[in-house]
Amino acid sequence: MSPSLTFALLLVLALGGYALGRAASIRAVGPSGRIAALHSLPTYYGFYVALWCAAPALAIFAIATLAKGTIAMSMVAAGLPAELQSLPQDQFGLVISDIRNLAAGTVASSPRPEIAAAAARYASLRSLFDAAIAAVALALAVAGLAYARGKVAPDMRARNKVERALTIMLIAASTLAIMTTIGIVVSLVFEAARFFARIPASDFLFGLTWSPQTAIRADQVGASGAFGAVPLFVGTLVIASIAMLVAVPTGLMSAVYMAEYATPRFRSIAKPVLEILAGIPTVVYGFFAALTVAPLVQDAGQAIGIDVAAQSALAAGVVMGVMIIPFVSSLSDDVITAVPQAMRDGSYALGATRAETARLVLLPAALPGIAASVILAFSRALGETMIVVMAAGLAANLTVNPLSAVTTVTVHIAALLVGDQEFDSPKTLSAFALGLVLFVVTLALNIIGLRIVKAYREQYD
Repeated sequence: MSPSLTFALLLVLALGGYALGRAASIRAVGPSGRIAALHSLPTYYGFYVALWCAAPALAIFAIATLAKGTIAMSMVAAGLPAELQSLPQDQFGLVISDIRNLAAGTVASSPRPEIAAAAARYASLRSLFDAAIAAVALALAVAGLAYARGKVAPDMRARNKVERALTIMLIAASTLAIMTTIGIVVSLVFEAARFFARIPASDFLFGLTWSPQTAIRADQVGASGAFGAVPLFVGTLVIASIAMLVAVPTGLMSAVYMAEYATPRFRSIAKPVLEILAGIPTVVYGFFAALTVAPLVQDAGQAIGIDVAAQSALAAGVVMGVMIIPFVSSLSDDVITAVPQAMRDGSYALGATRAETARLVLLPAALPGIAASVILAFSRALGETMIVVMAAGLAANLTVNPLSAVTTVTVHIAALLVGDQEFDSPKTLSAFALGLVLFVVTLALNIIGLRIVKAYREQYD
C-alpha cells in the first residue's frame, strides 16, 4: 500500500471518529437530547475521538516513513559484495546513489548486475516496509478510535482534554521549528569549519578571484582553486542594490497612494492584484528577464553606443526589483495605515494639503516601519537565485558596472551542489562557507528590521 493511500485512509478514519464521537455524546444524554447535560459541546467529543484515532497513528506513520529508506538502504548495503563495501567513502556514496536512482527508475544506462540486484532488493524492502507501516498505522488508528469511543460519557471533560492535546501539539510544532533552525545552523557551521581548515578565512573573505575548480590528480595543472569570494559578494550587492532602486520608490509610492488617495473600492481590487506579484514563481521572472528584459537592455545600450553584456546585472536587478515590490508596498501600506488618525486630522486642521500631510506627517511617522520593510525586502533580494542564473549568468566578475555580467552567492551555492558530490573537497565545502556568510548577513538584516518594528510598535501602540 502506498504511503499516500495510507495517509488518506488515516484521515478518513479520523473523520469517521469525529462523527462517531459526536454522535455518541448526543446519544449519551438519553432520549431527551439535552446538550446542556454534557460537560462539553458535542464537537469536543468528536475531536477527542478523532485525535485518539489520528494522532498516534500519524506519528508512527511519519516516523516510520522517514526512517524506512535509511533502514532499507542499510540492509541492502550490508549485503553488497566485499569489493563494493571496501571502496572509499566517496565512491561508496556514489554506489548508494546509483542504487537509489535505479530503484526509482531514473538511470538510463545499463547498470552492473550487483547494482541492479541491490536496487531490486531495495525496492522490494521499501514495498515491504510500506505494507508493514500501513498495517501498524491503521491498526493503531482503529484501536485508538475504539478506546476513545468507550470513554465518551456526559461527565467526561472532553474540552479540557482536547485543549490540552492541542497545546502539546503546538509546543511540539514550535520545538520542531526551533530544532530545525538549530540543525541548519549547526550543519552550516560544521561544514564551513571543514572548509576553513583547508582554505584560510582571510583568503575566502578578502580574495579577489573566485575559481573553485580544484585538481583531482597531482599531475593536473590550471586547477589549483581560488576561493576569493569578493566577486560574489560584490555581484550580490550590485544586483540587490539595483533591485532596491526599483522596488523601494515604486513600492513606497504605491503604498502611499493605496493608504491615502485610493478609494476603498479601488484599494480592495488593486492591493490584491499588486500582491499577486509575490506569488509568481521566481523561475517565471527568470524567463521574463532572460527573454524580454535582457535583450531590451542590450538593444537600448547598442542604440546609444554603449556595450551591454547579453547577461547583465541591470536586467536581473530590474526584474528582481519588480518581484519584491509587494514586500515594500504591502508592509509600508500597513505601517502608513496604522499611523493614528489624530495625526492626519491635526495636519488637516492646520491647513495642510493631502500631499503635504503624506510627505511631512505620515512618512516621518511611519519611517521606522518603512525602514524595516526595506530591510526585509533587501534580505529577500540577497537570497534570490533563479532570476540571476537566467539573466545575469555565472561569471564571477569583480565589477560594479551594472551593464556587465556578474553573479551572486546563491547562484554559486546552487552550482557547487548540483549532481552527485563528495563532501570532502574544498570546492564542495565552499558552498557551505558561502551559505554561512549569507545566513549571517540575512540574519543580521532581519534582526535589525525586527528591532525597528518593535521600536515603532512601542511608540504608537
